[in-house]
Amino acid sequence: MRRYARTLVAVALATTVVAGTAGWASGNAQQALTGPPPGTAAWRADHVLGWELPDPGRSTPAEVARFFRVLTAAQQQALAVRHPLVVGNLDGAPVELRYRANTLSLQAIHDPRYAHLGQDRGRQILAFDPRGRGQVAEVFGDLRTARHVAVVVPGSDIDAGTFDRTNDVYGTPAGMAKALYARTGPGSAVVAWAGYTTPVGLGVDAATGSLAEAGAGRLTRFTDGLAADGVPAPAVFCHSYGSVVCGLAASRLRARDLVVLGSPGMRADDVADLRTGARVWAAKDATDWIDDVPNVEVAGLGHGPDPAAPEFGARRVPADDARGHTGYFAPGTDSLRAFAAITEEKAR
Repeated sequence: MRRYARTLVAVALATTVVAGTAGWASGNAQQALTGPPPGTAAWRADHVLGWELPDPGRSTPAEVARFFRVLTAAQQQALAVRHPLVVGNLDGAPVELRYRANTLSLQAIHDPRYAHLGQDRGRQILAFDPRGRGQVAEVFGDLRTARHVAVVVPGSDIDAGTFDRTNDVYGTPAGMAKALYARTGPGSAVVAWAGYTTPVGLGVDAATGSLAEAGAGRLTRFTDGLAADGVPAPAVFCHSYGSVVCGLAASRLRARDLVVLGSPGMRADDVADLRTGARVWAAKDATDWIDDVPNVEVAGLGHGPDPAAPEFGARRVPADDARGHTGYFAPGTDSLRAFAAITEEKAR
């Protein structure tokens, strides 16, 4: 009887969970975007340097980094001009070269969904993939000189079009990253990473882990790429469904700290089950609707125990004055102050 009751709860979860930032809405099944970046076939066929270019689908970020280190500045720039979509999304390539390549891609594309990303020439776009709903990563600060780095991983309803929307600012990766960078300032850099296919609204995608599994692989490769380019191990902040991504990536993720906020679960029983050497933190405010989501995982539905519960074993981040599901990065909140201290390695 108890097992039957738990199954009913899980089935209810699939139809009542909203694991994202857009509120109660109809869900649409999404196909995860995986594999190498667009333009890979032309890149692999190009012998402009007189030798084979690294395969974006098979080369590790460390191998990519070694390849670029032996090139001259002119050779690097030539590849960025010839293959901007590949270079701009190639984990392990120098960050400055990726900024240049993505600027070129955004100048060349005529899709109105992405026009806002290219309007400000001063933006540091670290990744841009126009396929599907679009994926993007942006850097605030100087990754090359930063002593402390953070990466923000968003939840549902985020893509290249909603990446920096002006409504519900602190529910967007750009808004969260800007707020954190403003609190930390010089010596730190923050990456807003919308590099996976997120669920849309209410639906099975939000209650299951398939999109998170694909996202975990992409996030792991992204942090491997930062490490290969000499960037310090980051504190990774994972909001809502993004915490499911981070939970599945945790054992492979190059992270100094792992911080989840407004989490529906991490698909782990406790901190030990994450199998990570990173410090694990959790924040949840009393007004966050995510607290109404059943913390179960049955037959693939649900994401498991609440990371903010004492028995999970995460370090607790104060969030009493945060408001709602997207208020954790709001200026003046205890949670934002704590996030800055974690980023700057001042938190214990």
